[in-house]
Amino acid sequence: MMLSKKYKGDINTMKLQLAIDLLNKEEAAKLAQQVEEYVDIVEIGTPIVINEGLGAVELLSQSVKDVQVLADLKIMDAAGYEVSQAIKFGADIVTILGVAEDASIKGAVEEAHKNGKELLVDMIAVQDLEKRAKELDALGADYIAVHTGYDLQAEGESPLESLRKVKSVIKQSKVAVAGGITPETIKSVADENPDLIIVGGGIANAEDPKAAAKLCRDIIEGK
Repeated sequence: MMLSKKYKGDINTMKLQLAIDLLNKEEAAKLAQQVEEYVDIVEIGTPIVINEGLGAVELLSQSVKDVQVLADLKIMDAAGYEVSQAIKFGADIVTILGVAEDASIKGAVEEAHKNGKELLVDMIAVQDLEKRAKELDALGADYIAVHTGYDLQAEGESPLESLRKVKSVIKQSKVAVAGGITPETIKSVADENPDLIIVGGGIANAEDPKAAAKLCRDIIEGK
């Protein structure tokens, strides 16, 4: 598969993603520009897509140079079409839910790969992580993301145990991890050696987002 032209860094190094959920599209683009030297991927989160549409993905794509743009659509159906629309608006990576039908996953993988883009499967609400991770690995998912969502974070859940479960069974896909990760907690996540760490409010809501992004980068690089 052809890598996106926006890919930077060694293919085998741990990557850092900034997830932006609670800003408007102009604020999101400005934040991305502030931190792009320290992150590999910037995500337009589902709330922004709901509020602003795919124009938010387009503006972000036009505003950054050396990072990949992820559209967090959390696709459930009509997957090939929805992936194609996100790509049309500048997405390098698109998300689909792990609970979607296999036919939807296949359609999304095919559409992403024929355009030289990537698909991230979000495992939020998946009950049997190991079983579904094996299936998604075989279906060609680029990333399988263990995700402790906002509601479970509020109950004190952590994604680390889920990360270990998924890592133990996949052979080809890369593993990503998201859910309440901050500069203060990222080391314990990096110690599990995922391929991608996703940080949201820990960077976006920091007093100095650029400094927070640099700290996260330094920690995952072992500095």
